[in-house]
Formats: sequence, C-alpha cells, structure tokens
Amino acid sequence: MLKHTLIHPTINQVLGRAGHHSKILIADGNYPAYNTLGPNAELVSLNLMPGVVTCAQTLEALLSAIPIDAANTMGIPEDDPYADAGDPPAWDEYRALFKKNNLNIELEPIQKWDFYEAVASPDLVLTIQTADQALWANLLLTIGVRRPGE
Repeated sequence: MLKHTLIHPTINQVLGRAGHHSKILIADGNYPAYNTLGPNAELVSLNLMPGVVTCAQTLEALLSAIPIDAANTMGIPEDDPYADAGDPPAWDEYRALFKKNNLNIELEPIQKWDFYEAVASPDLVLTIQTADQALWANLLLTIGVRRPGE
C-alpha cells in the first residue's frame, strides 16, 4: 500500500502492515501520546525539540505514502478559551495539504473526550508524537484503499 517518499523505517513498517480502515494519530506536543495509546498501536516519537517536527510536516510525509479516507480533528469544547476563535491555524494547514495532494478530504471534528476514545480503539495502529506547539493540532487519519495503478 506504500507509494511514498516517507523514509522513517518504523513508520514504514507499521504502514506496511496496516490496511483499509486502520487509523493513525498525528499528535501535537501537548497530547498525552503514551498514556492514550491504543491496544494495537505503536508509538513513534518525533519530538526532537519544541516545534520540530510539526503535525503538518508529518501529514505531508504520510500523504506521500498512504491513501486517506477520513481526517478527524479534536473538537474544541465550548468552554475552552479558544472556542470562539474559529478553526485553529493548523486545520488550515491540513486543508491546504489535502488540496495540494488533490484529495477531497473534509476535516471532521470529534469532541475531545470522544476523540480520546477513538484513539483508544483497536483500529489505531500508530501514534506519531510530534513537537508541534500549535493548539488543537491533533489529527486522526483513516487509511483508505489503494486504487489500481497507484
């Protein structure tokens, strides 16, 4: 299923075992990645120093490697101070990357506690912990189907 420029060996190994409907979490620097790891998921920590690497950079690498069916963000609770500020800037970065890759993917927010539950699913095969400092940058991807000729 790989079609990639992605070179991280552990990520490639996990993606090579994954299939349609498997999920990947790209976690920002604030996300408790180790504490919320699903039962079948591997954790790859790419958090070298604050801001290196980002969730958008990780998404860009993954888009070169796998087809995506769906993308879920962590929904912002109504009582959060950021709730009235509109979509977080990271979400616009994701939309731009989807567009650049000719993907018709809409970001679908999942409320915070439901997001944690979705990540704990047996379908989660990989959590990539980044050092992204952006707020609300967590992104849950659902792997799609590789089409003939890809």
